[in-house]
Amino acid sequence: MAETVAILFMVIVAPLWIFLHYSTRWKSTKTISNEDENILGELWESAERIDARLNNIERILDVESPDWRKK
Repeated sequence: MAETVAILFMVIVAPLWIFLHYSTRWKSTKTISNEDENILGELWESAERIDARLNNIERILDVESPDWRKK
């Protein structure tokens, strides 16, 4: 249960939190530096990889332990 919550936080909350943080910074400066753009790109790719891994884990758990979502 704790692992699932941690993974969901990393996949959903953390990227959203980072995106919202930087979006407010963009609004205040109206521009984004190349460095910030590169960092956001890396974070986005990382979030996509984590999301793919989470989907794989969920598929494996669905096969091996169909009731894992109820626990």
